[in-house]
Parts: sequence; structure tokens; C-alpha cells
Amino acid sequence: MPTLDRNLLHRFGILIVILLIGLGLSLTTDTFLSLSNLTNVARQVSINGILAIGVTFVLLTAGVDLSLGAVVALSGVTCATFAHPGEHNVMIPIFIGLATGAACGITNGVLVTKGGVAPFIVTLGMMTVARGLALIASGGRPVADMSPSLTNLAGDVLGIPIPLLCFAGVALIAWIFLSNFRLGRYIYAVGGNENAARAAGISVTKVKLFAYTTCGLLTGLAGVVLAARTTTGQPNAGIAYELDAIAAVVIGGTSLAGGIGTVTGTILGVVLIGEINNGLDLLSVSSYYQAVIKGVIIVGAVWLDRRQSRS
Repeated sequence: MPTLDRNLLHRFGILIVILLIGLGLSLTTDTFLSLSNLTNVARQVSINGILAIGVTFVLLTAGVDLSLGAVVALSGVTCATFAHPGEHNVMIPIFIGLATGAACGITNGVLVTKGGVAPFIVTLGMMTVARGLALIASGGRPVADMSPSLTNLAGDVLGIPIPLLCFAGVALIAWIFLSNFRLGRYIYAVGGNENAARAAGISVTKVKLFAYTTCGLLTGLAGVVLAARTTTGQPNAGIAYELDAIAAVVIGGTSLAGGIGTVTGTILGVVLIGEINNGLDLLSVSSYYQAVIKGVIIVGAVWLDRRQSRS
């Protein structure tokens, strides 16, 4: 019976926490359950959700990507640069933003797989390079004057925020892919035991390259959505976005050691992080204290991950 209780807590613990925090916020604030606030939360978690789904692929291979925030900024800037009214069809800036993110992801993947450099170092370097390129491309200023056809991507469809629909679509495709496709199973195999996967004939290099490219592509998508939402390409956007994304994935049950994790868990982690962020804002908690609380949550999630890995 105790084992059964632990299993239930492991499977539904995060959902219970989400419900308890939601109950607490609904009792302590007047606006948490309002439609306008919930819609705002949905918009906010969508960008982090897209990033979290992307980095889930990388973490499942026992890798990491610290360049998410900077690549979001670079993708947003390149997208906005080609999104001025009357210049191009709306698909052109969207494609450029996605291609920018994918190019950063491919570069990370090649350096990790072919160059043999640790993912931490590679993506840390990419974080610096992408941020610098964003500043160079924009001249250090926000890229404004975007066409309405692009900024409309931050609007609603039948009352549902389009960014939320993007997040839901990405999550659904990722869930189907990881659950039903051979390459999805290979990602778990590589993260679980790279040497065994290689011995079984799996191309570890191709699997990791795919994971980093997918992460980069989805980061580019997040950059496009953010640019549409803010109506500018901000070279300083996305600062510390990688922390929220990685925290959401780890809190959702994905192991930093690789091979363990689900898209469903990542979604719950994203919701929890978004709920905490929104709750702290509603309670008028200083941004300084918010940073401390987030740091404690991240360290706590990693500590729990290590404990579960040893048990």
C-alpha cells in the first residue's frame, strides 16, 4: 500500500500542487479566476510552453540548451526585420524566424555531436553569440513597424488566444511523435543508455542532431510569437527564458540524466510555472523575491530529480 501511494503521488503530485496553488490564489485574490486573468496566463505560458516542448527533446537525450532566450531574441529580430508593411507576404518573416532558430539548433547539434563539445559549453556559447547577433542585426534598438498580418498572430480565434493554439498544436505533434514514431523511441533510447543505443545500431549522432534542431525550430517559433505579441523584435527579449523552460520540463518529470520524461508532464510543469508567476504578480511580490523563489523551485526540482534517479 505505501508503494501504491508513492506511485500515485509521483504520477499526480504535480497536478495536485497545481490545484492547491490555484485554490489558494482564488481565496487570496479577487482576480485569479477572472476570464481576463486566465486568458492573460494562457498567453504568457504559451511561449514558455513552446520552448519547454522543444527543450524536452534535448533533455531526453541527456543534453541541455541554455541558448533558448537569446535565440528567441534573434529569431524575433530577424522575423520583425522582414515584416514591415507591404514588403513581403506574412509567410516570409515567419519562415525566416523559424529558419533562424533551426540554424542555431543545427549549429548546437553539430558542435555537440561532431565537435564532441559538452552541450553546456556549446549552448552557453550560442547564448552569447545569438544575443550579440540580435544586437548587431537590430542596431541595439527594437525593430518596430511590423505588419498587422503578423501581429495578428497574437490575437484570438473564437476567443482562444492564437499563441495558446500554437502551443497546443506543438504539444500534440510532439506527444504523437515521441509516443508512436521510431525516431521518438530512439530519442528515449539514446538518453537512457547511449552506448547501448549505439550497439543496437541507432545513429546517436543523427538522433541528437534531430533533437537540437527541433529545439531550435521551436525556439524560433517562440521568437516569432513573442515578436507578434510585443509588435516589435526586441534584441534584449527572452532573458532567462531558458530557466523557466528547463524548470518546467524538470518539474514535469523529465530527467536531466535523459531517457525519462513525457510531453504531458512538460505541459503540467509549464502550467505550474505560469501559475506561480501569475500568482506572485497578483500578490504584488517584488520581482527581486520572485527571482529567489524561482531559483529555489529550480534547485528543488533538480534535487527531486536526483533523488528519484537514485531510488
